[in-house]
Amino acid sequence: MQRGSDRLSVHRDDEMKHELQGLLRSGHPTRVEEWHDPEPSAEDDPEIWGGPVVPGSSRATLETLRLELARTLGRSSFPADAGALAVGLRRKNAPDALVEAVRQLPSEDRYATVQELAEALVESRR
Repeated sequence: MQRGSDRLSVHRDDEMKHELQGLLRSGHPTRVEEWHDPEPSAEDDPEIWGGPVVPGSSRATLETLRLELARTLGRSSFPADAGALAVGLRRKNAPDALVEAVRQLPSEDRYATVQELAEALVESRR
């Protein structure tokens, strides 16, 4: 089996799967020692890590929406119309509400940058 440029061996992959199995099945940390558990998010963490940012939500400022779109789409998706961008978001597993908001933008408009797309989404929700 070809592993390409992976840094871990097959054995380490299996070991890591075994370690995460309890967490994935139960939905909460299963370690006895509390210091093994991941830390909760801090109050000053960026909002984008609190969950998906979608147009119309209370957290969807222009900046956070632009960051979410840029993280998902990347530069190679532009310039494009709303339909092509919606397909790109769907392929990259973006939140459904974000995909639908982009799909509802006028089909004749073309967007050259993430900034233009984010501004159009914010304007369409007003």
